[in-house]
This record gives sequence, C-alpha cells and structure tokens, in this order.
Amino acid sequence: MDSFSTRGSIDVKGKSYTLYRLSALAASHPQVARLPWSMKVLLENLLRKEDGRVVRKEHIEAVLSWDPKATPEKEISFYPARVLMQDFTGVPAVADLAAMREALAKMGGKASRINPLEQSDLVIDHSVQVDHFATPLAPKLNTDLEYERNTERYVFLRWGAGAFNNFGVVPPSTGICHQVNLEYLAKVVYEKDGVLYPDTLVGTDSHTVMVNGLGVVGWGVGGIEAEAAMLGQPCTMLVPQVVGFKMTGRPKEGITATDIVLVATQMLRKKGVVGKFVEFFGPGVKELSLEARATVANMAPEYGATIGFFAVDEAALAYLRFTGRSEEHVARVEAYSKAQGLWFDPAVEPSYSDVLELDLSTVEPSLAGPKRPQDRVPLTQMKGAYEAALKPMLEASPKNTGKVAVTSDGKSFDVANGAVVIAAITSCTNTSNPAVLVGAGLVAKRAVERGLTVKPWVKTSLAPGSQVVTDYLTKAGLIPFLDKLGFNVVGYGCTTCIGNSGPLPPPVDEAIEKGDLVVASVLSGNRNFEGRVHPRVRMNFLASPPLVVAYALKGDVTSDLSKEPIGQDSAGKDVFLKDLWPTDAEIHETIQKAISPEQYKARYAAVAAGDEAWRALEVPSGETFKWDDKSTYVRRPPFFDDIPKEPSAPTDITGARCLALLGDSITTDHISPAGNIAKDSPAAKYLTDHGVERKDFNSYGARRGNHEVMMRGTFANIRLKNLMLGGVEGGRAKHIPSGEELSIYDASMKYQAEGTPLVILAGAEYGTGSSRDWAAKGTKLLGVKAVIAKSFERIHRSNLVGMGVLPLEFEQGQDATTLGLTGFETFSVTGVADKLAPKKLLTVTAKKDDGSTLSFRAIARIDTPNELDYFVHGGILVYMLRQLAKG
Repeated sequence: MDSFSTRGSIDVKGKSYTLYRLSALAASHPQVARLPWSMKVLLENLLRKEDGRVVRKEHIEAVLSWDPKATPEKEISFYPARVLMQDFTGVPAVADLAAMREALAKMGGKASRINPLEQSDLVIDHSVQVDHFATPLAPKLNTDLEYERNTERYVFLRWGAGAFNNFGVVPPSTGICHQVNLEYLAKVVYEKDGVLYPDTLVGTDSHTVMVNGLGVVGWGVGGIEAEAAMLGQPCTMLVPQVVGFKMTGRPKEGITATDIVLVATQMLRKKGVVGKFVEFFGPGVKELSLEARATVANMAPEYGATIGFFAVDEAALAYLRFTGRSEEHVARVEAYSKAQGLWFDPAVEPSYSDVLELDLSTVEPSLAGPKRPQDRVPLTQMKGAYEAALKPMLEASPKNTGKVAVTSDGKSFDVANGAVVIAAITSCTNTSNPAVLVGAGLVAKRAVERGLTVKPWVKTSLAPGSQVVTDYLTKAGLIPFLDKLGFNVVGYGCTTCIGNSGPLPPPVDEAIEKGDLVVASVLSGNRNFEGRVHPRVRMNFLASPPLVVAYALKGDVTSDLSKEPIGQDSAGKDVFLKDLWPTDAEIHETIQKAISPEQYKARYAAVAAGDEAWRALEVPSGETFKWDDKSTYVRRPPFFDDIPKEPSAPTDITGARCLALLGDSITTDHISPAGNIAKDSPAAKYLTDHGVERKDFNSYGARRGNHEVMMRGTFANIRLKNLMLGGVEGGRAKHIPSGEELSIYDASMKYQAEGTPLVILAGAEYGTGSSRDWAAKGTKLLGVKAVIAKSFERIHRSNLVGMGVLPLEFEQGQDATTLGLTGFETFSVTGVADKLAPKKLLTVTAKKDDGSTLSFRAIARIDTPNELDYFVHGGILVYMLRQLAKG
C-alpha cells in the first residue's frame, strides 16, 4: 500500500532506484520538514512497510501529527532492516530458535519456518578473558583458553550459521560487535531489490546505539525481542519524545571524546531521558570527528536514552570511504540522505520535545565513578571524590587495615586503599576512536622515554575492538612503548568492560582480601557498576585511554593528577601529566601517517573465515540441533515445553511472597551477573555436580546457553543487597514460612515446591544497564509473577513483558519505603483477570502477619496492545510460535 503516494525514484550515478519520498508529503504536511532527523527515519519505515494490517494509515498519521511536547501514547510498528548480536546474548537466542523449530514441528508446522527473514549478524566478542597480560604471548594464550572453555558454544553457533538463512557469524578474535558494525557491517543506506531505504537495526546489546553516530537508527533490545524481529515481527513502540542536545563551541586543546561523553551523560541522566530519543544538533557537532560522535552515541544507555543520534553529513561519508566502503555505496548514501531531508545542517533546529545545550569549550578532563557512569568527576576533583566515596565504604568494612605488605616477583610493595589494581584500555566506546588510542600510545612513549614504569600492583591490558587498531598502532611505532608499560594486546573483545578482567595476580588478590581493602580500577569502558569489573574491586572509574595509562603509572586514585607528579624520571625529576600529554596536532599528524583504508579492507576481506582453531571445529549439520544432555554450556531451553494451542486467560496473583526487597538503580548485572561464578554459589554446585572443575567454571555470560546455570545465577551478584535481610550482600533471601535464610535460588525452589507465587519489590531505575534477556528469563524461571518497582529502565521492562512477567509501577510519590512495605507481607494483585489493558491501574494488597492489610494501586507497565498480546500468551516467543503454527 502507499496511502500517501510517496513511492518515487532517484538516480544515482546513472542508476535508477525506488524510494519512498518524504518530500511528497511537504505540501499536505509541511511540518515534516521540522521533524527531527531520527523521526524522519521512523516515518520512512512506516511509509515503506504500510500494509493496512500491521502498519496502517493511522500509524503514519501519528508521526505526521507528532506533538513533541505530548506524553507518548500512540503506538507504531517499526521493522528494523537487520539484527546485530554478540555471543553472550546470541547463544541463548539461537538456542531459542533451535528449540522453536522442534516445538513448531510438534505442533504440526514446518521446522524450517523458524528462520531469520532479515539479515542477522552475530559477532563473538564477549568470551575472551584477560587471564594473561603484560606479555607478547597474551593474545595467543587468552585465545587458546577461550576456545578451551567455549568450544561447545562455538560449535553450536557454527551449526546455526549453516542451518539458518540470513544468519552470519563473525568468529572470535575479530573485534567487538559495535566496532565491527561501525567499521564494516553498517550500510547507512540499504539497497535491496532496487529500493533504497535507511539502514536500521536492533541489537541484543544495549550499546548497539554506537552506530547512531554514523547516522543509523538502532537500539538495544533483549534477545527475546531480537528473536521476534529476526522472525519478521515488528518492534512495537510508542511514538517517542525527542530531546535535542545542542552543541556549540569547540573543545579546548587536550579534551577527548571521552570527556565530552561523560559530561553529556551527566547532563542527560540528570534531565531524565529514559524511553526518549536524544538527537545531537548545532554547530558544535561539526567539531566532532565521526569516531567522537560514535563515542557519544555509544553511551546512550548510560544517559538513559533509547538512541543518541547524529544525522548523516560529510564526516559520515568520509568515514565510509576511510573504512573501505565503495564509492558507489558512498554516492548512494549521499544522494539518498539529501533527497530525503536526512542530511545534517548545523544551522537547522528541528522541533524537539526539550532542548539541552553544551558549549564544548567548557568541557574539562574528567572521569566517572566510583559506581555509576553519570557520576562525573573532573580530574581536578578526583582526590576529594575518592575521599568522599571511601568514607562510607570504610564504615561498612570494620576489618579494613588500610594497607597490606606484598612481595611478588622479587618486588616488595604495599597495596593500600585507593590502589589502582586494574588499568584497562578496553571497550568499543573508546577503542573505536584512533584519536584517544594514538593519544594513549603517545603518553606511553613519553613515559618510557622519561624512564617511568607502571606500579607493580597494577594489572594492565589493551583489548582493541578491531584488529585494525593493532595495525595502525604498529605502523605508528607506538606498540613497543605500550608493551614496555605492560599494555600489551590481550585479545580482541570486550574483556574488562563487561567483567572479563580475569584474575588479579594472587599476591595482590590475597592482600585485598586480607586487609579488606578498598581498591580501584580505571578503564576506558562505559560501565562501572558495583561488582561488574571485578568482584574484589569496589571503586571503578571510567576514563579516556590516555588517562588510563597515566593512572597505571601513578598507581592510585588518591592523588590530584592535575597538580601532583605522576612519578620521577630517571634523573629524579618530577614528571607531571602535562609533560606526557600530546598535542591535538601531534595526534592528528600520527593518525594521518598511520591509518589507511587498505587496513580496513584487508582485515574485513574474509571476516567470516576465522582463525585456524575456528576452521578446525567439527560442526554438525541438519535442520534441527542434536542436543547433548551432558552439555553444561548448551541445553534445550524449557520455554516451549508442552505449549497448548491457545493461551489461558490471565489471572490475578494471590498469596504471593516477596523473594527480594531491593533498592534503587538495581542493574541487570545485579539481576543476572555476567562475570565469575562464585565457588559457593548454587550455579557452582550445579557445575560441580556435573563434573566441572572450578577452573573450568568460566563465566555466567559464557553459560547463557544453559538455563540450569542461569536460573541459579539470577540475583546471585555478590554485591546485591536484599533489604529484607538488613542489606546482607550476595543474593540471599528468607523463606518466610520457615524463617530459613537461603540463596535466592534455593528460596525460590522451596516456594515453587509449595505452590507459592513470588514478587520482587524494587526502587527507581530497576533494570538499568545491559540489554540482558536472562535478567527477565531467570526472573521467570524463579517463579516471579510480578516486579513492583518505582520505575523501570526501558529494555528490562520490555524483556519482562516478553517473558510474561508483569511489571508494576508504583504511583507517583509512592514506593516500598513510603508505603511501609517490609517484604514480609503476603501480596495479591487484582485487576489482571478483569480486562487487562495497557497501563491499567491494578490493585495490590499487602497482608501483614498480624492480619492488617494495606492496599495501593500500581500501573501495569504493559505499554502497548502488542505487548498485551505477548503477555497474555506467556511471552513474545510463545506468541510467535502460536502464530506460525496457525500459518
């Protein structure tokens, strides 16, 4: 259908293509010209996908009549052009699709109908860990261990690449999915069957938004929603508000993209942009390189937005050329973007729901921490910020000794509070940006030339998001200096940023435990949530790569590096940060000499081939996967067992108990940790019972293809505090009828054996962080029927609905504390069985042990009619399965 007669043609270098012309709407809807660039992409998607059923004329009109100030309430269906996955979230997604094939066959359908309809790419980047560091052999040693631990998973993924159409796998040791997406996969403008349209995507990682910096609309979703998109299901959403972020001025000498994004994150998180689009505009945008824009876009999850969008301009075209895209392709991007009004103009201010402004000349060198990305700390204030953060930590650590003497490798030193024990140049956020990596290399060069060394208690690492990084650092002659300071390449993947920091050297680890020390990490990542980087490290600071090198040299976060010396050179003279910091001109000159399009073309020419270990894997074939009952990595998921042809009607929740009472800013890392499996955890017991030695436990992230491990790991973060137990850390719960204190998993199993439904009580920003589908899947398998929170982060709320778990939001001004809830009540939720509707007010009744009751209302955060369908069916994948079974 084409209700608005927008189908037309465009000529690009002598070739004619079809497009859906936004300009055709100008006469009847002049407001289209004032729409934010990102909203124009949504509009084009609706025009092109209009079918009168899923996408209807009124959906298009909802965007055409968009009121930027109105509360979102109109639903649209968005069809992404492709799906991007990483292996931690991709393995369970492929496992679900494999299990759905079997379930569909049992329901009388054809198994092969479970197949991606649009291009879906999975990049293996989450599995490499920093076991070895500060040695030239680190990449090989870490990769060998990666294959040793993950062969079952990799065989499974290679099977999937052969069994499913439109599904590609980028092998290990290639890079980080978002950087590979930016440098290689992203099209900006798609051409399919002679039709040009914007490149759009959803990804199973919250930092999918990094590609927004290239002018591509896309965002992170849970694996559940991504699987539905792969099968042709649209992403349903409310027409969003769009917040404009105006950039003016020019960054001062020495200011990095990291500094800019930390300021933007602080500003936007304070403003409150959860569930909204953020779009960057104004003349200051032109002062940012494409890679700097990608850094700013990357941290949209940290500032809370759905996307952080930069429209296409000359910088995007130059980047496409520079990374090896063809001239023909670049010409299509330019012609299409200009014809559709998607071309960035720094003088234009579209209609926005709200506007913030940042003068880039006011940005100063910064870090963020010690626990949240939005807690920016100017470099000049680090000393005071450390002292303020240390005080409550010491109050909670009465056994803290302040420092512990250590002897290691023939050296004697003290590990003290504030010691930097991890310094990691990591994450696509920064390793995609040559300016900060070359800057780090030049800092290392000057430090080595002055005779400075890294402190012996610091674990150093360099984990590029692309092999091209190593190529240009090598050509620039900077690798030897980074190596000299211990910043050897350790592998190509997410590593420390996602908690794959590996073990600390035993003497340092033992000293921290012995003295109950409060130590720190400094990393060039995007997240620093408690317990994420390393379980021993309680302070974590985000910083630019050059600052990571500087803090490794200093060895602590207790100093003011803007004034105090980093160390003394070989002549005994003080060396300050300003002595090591390169000029912008030096960085630019080095980049010009060291980087070329040929490097990108060479690295991506045979990207799917993989290394020798990848090619040597013995891979089964067949339409369905042959599950191994002995596997502890990949098991058939239970979500599709014995599904009736029709769903039963939703029912009220009665007689429920609270499994955990949680505070504010509970992250998906708290709910479903990705890192190490603690030796005394329920997951460890399961693995031990199945013959897995402790050294082979691997991480929760690597075990996501096994629901038995993941349900035992749900709420198992060692820093999770259940307030029902006075804030005891470590994923503990109380079985209320018996008074017994157990792990949350064991308490859940006991409740489920008794037939008792469960709820979770939580504060604000529940589910912040990664797009971790297992945070919802694990919640479901623990028998939780509803999560009652003060507010939800976007992706996790959607994931809960996608698993058939009811998200309930306290009314404004209320929460568990103001209502006096302790978690020891018995809960009922009524109104579910009686015409449940999106955002319906339900009644929650809490009955105390003395027989008194408290009733309050909560909003059912099922936001759209499509989500209601998913919830009624018990989840989005079960809904899809039933639809496919019906043909």
